[in-house]
Amino acid sequence: MEPRLPKVHLISRPALDWPAIDRYLASVGAPNWVQAAAEHPAPDGQRLVELMGRICYRSWSPGLNPNVSRVRTDHDAYLANILDSGHGSVLEHANYTFIFQDVSRVLTHELVRHRAGVAVSQESLRYVRLEDIPFDHPEYVRQNPELLEAAQRLLAEMERFQVLSAELTGIGEDGVSFHAKKAITSAARRYAPEGVLTTIGWTVNVRALRHVIALRTAPGAEDEIRALFGQVAALMRAELPGLFSDFTPQEDGSWIPAHPKV
Repeated sequence: MEPRLPKVHLISRPALDWPAIDRYLASVGAPNWVQAAAEHPAPDGQRLVELMGRICYRSWSPGLNPNVSRVRTDHDAYLANILDSGHGSVLEHANYTFIFQDVSRVLTHELVRHRAGVAVSQESLRYVRLEDIPFDHPEYVRQNPELLEAAQRLLAEMERFQVLSAELTGIGEDGVSFHAKKAITSAARRYAPEGVLTTIGWTVNVRALRHVIALRTAPGAEDEIRALFGQVAALMRAELPGLFSDFTPQEDGSWIPAHPKV
């Protein structure tokens, strides 16, 4: 029953192939755009969104599209216009991958309800045998000594059952097949609480992430997932200020975007 705090690890972000982009732009008559972009560095995730937006209107420079008389050259102003106009589809090109470590299966059951624009890989208790049960008590339990003592006793019995299952079935002994280990491990997970801590890998595009942050930090969301996505919101506002700076943290823990319908 080792207490642990949830951790957010951002492990993957877009990386652009600038020579390939330069070759494309030369072919459409905008050979100087990459050089101009290099003079004003910005995260590749933001540049990717800008690139996709400019493809839509051929707005690399004046004259390439006769219907466009003015081209925004400032990167931050361009992204601000993307958000203002609700051109959210171009945000779907930028994907970020997180590892959420030491979060409960209560949280992951909530998280996997978000299917559009995401990919999920979760630690499997069919294969990962439990010995101790990592667990983070809810605040109302921590504040009540009687409830905390009762919860600790309950978890201790669940841990004892996990150890006893391995001992009495012999799956920890040499020579036991992986199939046999998997069968017992899979069955024994039924005696672990839904609050057992786990790890999940989560890849999401920027448009979907904006939606999830707003939804899962709202006051009606479950406390653990609110706290987790508060961390994610703060991280992404630093990572991509051009696409997340319109989110404002509130005293109640929610993060509210100025552009909720991007």
